[in-house]
Amino acid sequence: MAEIIDGKGFAANLRVAIAQQVAALKGQNLIPGLAVVLVGEDPASQVYVRSKAKQTVEAGMRSFEHKLPATTGQAELLALVAKLNADPAVNGILVQLPLPKQIDPAAVLDAIDPAKDVDGFHVINAGKLATGGDALVPCTPLGCLMLIKDRVKDLAGKRALVLGRSNIVGKPMAMLLLGESCTVTIAHSRTKDLPAECRRADILVAAVGKPEMVRGDWVQPGAIVIDVGINRVPTPDGKGRLVGDVAYEEAAKVAGAITPVPGGVGPMTIACLLRNTVVAACRQRGIAVPKI
Repeated sequence: MAEIIDGKGFAANLRVAIAQQVAALKGQNLIPGLAVVLVGEDPASQVYVRSKAKQTVEAGMRSFEHKLPATTGQAELLALVAKLNADPAVNGILVQLPLPKQIDPAAVLDAIDPAKDVDGFHVINAGKLATGGDALVPCTPLGCLMLIKDRVKDLAGKRALVLGRSNIVGKPMAMLLLGESCTVTIAHSRTKDLPAECRRADILVAAVGKPEMVRGDWVQPGAIVIDVGINRVPTPDGKGRLVGDVAYEEAAKVAGAITPVPGGVGPMTIACLLRNTVVAACRQRGIAVPKI
């Protein structure tokens, strides 16, 4: 049976390290600040935003919450972003997606100062990541890489397959693995003989959004399996249950190590958001970025 990769425990330790760094930065008269903007009443987004604010404060940072009604227009949201860009107390800006249909998310993300783009979605940060620059890296792929490197210190020459090609996870994940000198394949719904491609991988990152798509016989024996998917599937009692993109019970019999869902990649996302806020704050002030 595979070793279970405890993302929840790893994230808790990471938050402790971040809090220590924040305490040290206060001695240099710097308290990192994170602004989160929520437009509308999406229940999942509300829960997520509350969790972000709570963990930001627990780490010793400043939290700025902006909750706008679902009727908010694009011009009004862009005006708020411009205000946050100009506020020296705000080191990181995150606009929670999805946005209401009257707002173009690309226009909003492009308006965020790249130096404060702690989600790592701005085209400048994406370009820096692709060309090996000092980018602010999307939080979920960054968390995945931390979990992988906790298991394998030297990734050079490892075969890695990223299943999924989104701008949020798939593409930046591939860039990060390339940066570690992996041999990287990006696969997706149109990949021919997808199971065979997966079986070649020493490291398999599933981020396709299809419940339990990756079966146990798709996994190379001993591979590291990182499951980014969070899917709710129906149950007889009507409550539903959360599953990943990987058929966990099957894959765990074959893999060397595997992330569960929930409790794997999910907790790492907010922890890495806090890390990015510290990195952004240090860069803005010209302070050496602490190793976290």
